[in-house]
Amino acid sequence: MTAEPIDEELLVRVAERDESAFEILYRRYARPMLALAMQRLGDRGRAEDAFQEAFVSVWRSASTYRPERGAAAAWLYAVARNAIADRARRRQEPPAEPHDRPTPDGGPAERAEREWLRWRVHRALEELPERERELIELAYWSELSQSEIAERLEIPLGTVKSRTRSALTRLADALDGELE
Repeated sequence: MTAEPIDEELLVRVAERDESAFEILYRRYARPMLALAMQRLGDRGRAEDAFQEAFVSVWRSASTYRPERGAAAAWLYAVARNAIADRARRRQEPPAEPHDRPTPDGGPAERAEREWLRWRVHRALEELPERERELIELAYWSELSQSEIAERLEIPLGTVKSRTRSALTRLADALDGELE
């Protein structure tokens, strides 16, 4: 059984227009290079185009590879990154496949519902005692942990926990009748 040639040998052979060497490199690098293109471009059609352009470039410019400058894999990935960057710069090109995801805003009814709910939550927050409202605001708007809140307000952690639980219960009760 003969060992497969190393990448550097294959690139030298590709520079001499050896198609079998090119096929071996293609089999070794096709999946990871396509995955890289998909990750960077986010669209399968554009990723496949960039991937194909990368291998065309490998075929055309294999003679520019210099083993003393680095590993063949690094050179191959540099060629792929260049093809991906070229494809990414073509902004006017529409995605090959339209995304089937709903828009994040939704329609007018969904936006109105969200705005009404946002207004209702803020109203319910205003009804909380100041010391509980402050905890909720620090936790959810300032994204502080309970330990950070205790430190900032200079109160025991247990107090933060019990006031937070009480505030969330009051909010749930206030919103329960409104959201049904």
